[in-house]
Amino acid sequence: MHPTSGRIPLVLSLLAALAVPPAAADRWSGNKARVYELYADYKAKDFPQALDISARTLMNLMDSLEVVLVDVREPGERAVSMLPGAITEETYLADPGRYDGALVVSYCTIGYRSGVLAVRMAGEGRRMVNIKAGLLGWVHEGGAVHDPSGRETKRIHVYGRTWNLPPAGFTAVW
Repeated sequence: MHPTSGRIPLVLSLLAALAVPPAAADRWSGNKARVYELYADYKAKDFPQALDISARTLMNLMDSLEVVLVDVREPGERAVSMLPGAITEETYLADPGRYDGALVVSYCTIGYRSGVLAVRMAGEGRRMVNIKAGLLGWVHEGGAVHDPSGRETKRIHVYGRTWNLPPAGFTAVW
């Protein structure tokens, strides 16, 4: 058993209590607010039972827990940027037992596809948490993204015009 695995259930039970609404901090706050609004609507309608975690809370936990980030986006999206250290959905699904004991966290552009995957994994007895508002939530909370060579980048793939909601300083592509 991994030394942090006993803490994961406690962490999951505290997620709802720790999550705070995003604060409007800059001129791009309208984008940030819209990202969280879209996510809340998607979750309520299509995957209400999915466990989720705010990007800020996740960033704070990453120093103290083993975290596996699972990017469920398509290869073309991942070719623009990914969260540092993330693995693909395909890699995860090839051997999900390999990640037992870790906090497994899925993400996509806004959290829809990853929320659906989190629910599917729960149905298979696997614990997976979804990043609230996905990659967009991550960058709006100050998280870094890396290009395929591992260098930090300010480019993000946002899937389509509807999700063209980057924070200041980022370039959205689709």
